[in-house]
Amino acid sequence: MISRENLLVELLVEELPPKALENLGNAFGRTLAQELHSQGLVADASAHTTFASPRRLAVHVRDVATVAPDVPESKKLMPVKVAFDTQGKPSVALTKKAQAMGPRCADLLQTWPDGQDGADRLFVQRDGKDEFLYYASVLPGADIRAGLQRALQTAIERLPIPKVMTYQLQDNCALPGWSSVSFVRPAHGVVALHGATVVPVQALGLQSGNTTIGHRFEAARHPVVIAHADAYAETLERDGAVIAGFAARRAEIVRQLGAACERLGGGVHAVDDPALLDEVTALVERPNVLVCSFDEQFLEVPQECLILTMKANQKYFPLLDASHRLTNRFLVVSNISPSDTSAVVGGNERVVRPRLADARFFFDQDRKRSLMSRVEGLSRVVYHNKLGSQGERMQRVRSIADALAGELGDRDLLADVDMAAQLAKTDLLTDMVGEFPELQGIMGGYYARHDGMGDAVAMAIEDHYKPRFAGDALPRTTVGLVLALADKLETLVGMFGIGNLPTGDKDPFALRRHALGVVRMLVERALPLAPVRLVEMGFAAFPPGLLKDVAEPLGQFLVERLKGYLRDGGHTGAEVDAAIHAQGMAHWAELPLRLSAVRAFAALPEAPALAAANKRIGNILKKVSPVDPHVSEVLLREPAEQALHAAMLQCAPQAEAQFADKDYTASLQTLAALRAPVDAFFEQVMVNAPEMDLRLNRLGLLQALHNAMNRVADLSRLDGQG
Repeated sequence: MISRENLLVELLVEELPPKALENLGNAFGRTLAQELHSQGLVADASAHTTFASPRRLAVHVRDVATVAPDVPESKKLMPVKVAFDTQGKPSVALTKKAQAMGPRCADLLQTWPDGQDGADRLFVQRDGKDEFLYYASVLPGADIRAGLQRALQTAIERLPIPKVMTYQLQDNCALPGWSSVSFVRPAHGVVALHGATVVPVQALGLQSGNTTIGHRFEAARHPVVIAHADAYAETLERDGAVIAGFAARRAEIVRQLGAACERLGGGVHAVDDPALLDEVTALVERPNVLVCSFDEQFLEVPQECLILTMKANQKYFPLLDASHRLTNRFLVVSNISPSDTSAVVGGNERVVRPRLADARFFFDQDRKRSLMSRVEGLSRVVYHNKLGSQGERMQRVRSIADALAGELGDRDLLADVDMAAQLAKTDLLTDMVGEFPELQGIMGGYYARHDGMGDAVAMAIEDHYKPRFAGDALPRTTVGLVLALADKLETLVGMFGIGNLPTGDKDPFALRRHALGVVRMLVERALPLAPVRLVEMGFAAFPPGLLKDVAEPLGQFLVERLKGYLRDGGHTGAEVDAAIHAQGMAHWAELPLRLSAVRAFAALPEAPALAAANKRIGNILKKVSPVDPHVSEVLLREPAEQALHAAMLQCAPQAEAQFADKDYTASLQTLAALRAPVDAFFEQVMVNAPEMDLRLNRLGLLQALHNAMNRVADLSRLDGQG
């Protein structure tokens, strides 16, 4: 009978890279469990739990067998007509093949066809038109020692290590020497427990055991002895002062952060930053949250600067008040828990002061020069070796922005847009942005206000990079929207024009993000700007001959981002295609209304038949020259075509009026009344009549119907939906 126990494996190492820790822990546990499963040592339903702390990667796997079940195996040897001669004797080819398969297979061949009833046997089986000789055998199941050794080695080799270290390990033998080991960090121990039993395996030049090391300063015992695989997390926390689980440690930090804010009162809360929380979780083994403070005079500096320097440089959690304004207090997640925390608090307060002083110095120095005085300096900053300097880029963005403002027809808007476009990139030359590139745009807004530019220009400069990421807010003002559109269009046109296109998952210039930003601004802010015209404006801003003519692929790239955006919003692919390919749709501002109308139409019982008919009409019209949609009633001979024409005379004007009022849902529902006459027309009328005048008249009737039905959406694309 095969016994089963839970398994625990731990790699004890020096401090792991914090930003990669969670991923390393999950990958280690997942791969090791999968490898054990592939060897039959773990059942399909067995679960595993991963652990990852700054100095360890570990995994707990449930129900691991001591020995895997034997595995039956069949191998095709060769066709029977090749395996045996005319007398039924084994051929030379079969003899060699059997010897290559091993002694048991060779012995079976000597007794063929007798003695073939055991687990190992030769047998004939038809495969297709021919009969083949097979060799059946039973592979002994892997034991826990060999299986774990293989699984552990594979898990280590497949770790997504950001950067490998190579270090020397002293050999443990009579003749002293050194071996080179490559791993993410130097390893110091391996724990491998199957229940309470140590599994003797080796990894990274180390022999497994049942002891590990706890917290560097606060462990109750050294070393920490793990008595059983199931006692790992509990023993490490009790005797080693280490919370081994990444999720458990993160939850404890969140709890302590909340408790600290509650003690402070007044609606104080920590800055919400999941990435910072993950990084801090990867830096401590037993978290201890402490409240610290800094001089209030630093609050004169823009809070974005202070927040960024505290998060990026010190890994602190800044505290905001109920109005989301920065306070002069912050939270530190310490890795030690002394009875007197004053030294820890004081040390962190001393460390943060120079950082904040630097931010204040940069802010004060930057304000000594206006943004306008920095414009000339943009010509000395390289943007791209094929696209010139930031100064040249600024002029292109300015040209596109001015053209966009002109399209929107507001002279005041044009003046603000032109000024904002000139100044938008000048904060790249400031000390603050040089130190913290993440603040570009934000600092430009502060400096523009200091220069007396007014909120319209300042907010546009601050917002023109938006949306910076998925789910980010759009620019708050029309000036900001125009400037952001111009900035993204210049990037898209320029990069497409010199051939820097995204490939696969590689998008070094974030062109997909820029395109999605263009899509969101056009749709969500309902800007009456034609995408084709936008691309034309973009190319017009560049000198002739600098770029390749890639207007069509760039336009298609934008359409693909649009489709993805709408599908992510909950619409089906058929609905999206129908709305996007509507006849005469010049811009995308109306897409939400059209999509709503398409969804309502698709729910009607008449929808499938009309969609199919519309597709049929489209196919007919594609085969003929452009058709005049006018109809002569004199040439309407058949009752079915007369009925369809009469129904259109009744429905089409009403649908057209509803379309003009942008009541797209009502317009499509009005046209749904055409289902019966359309069905009757195709059942009873021959479109391609021998008489040319009748044929052209019927094609004209279909063209008029096609035009009416496809104003809101291309209904043919709904054919087969749902």
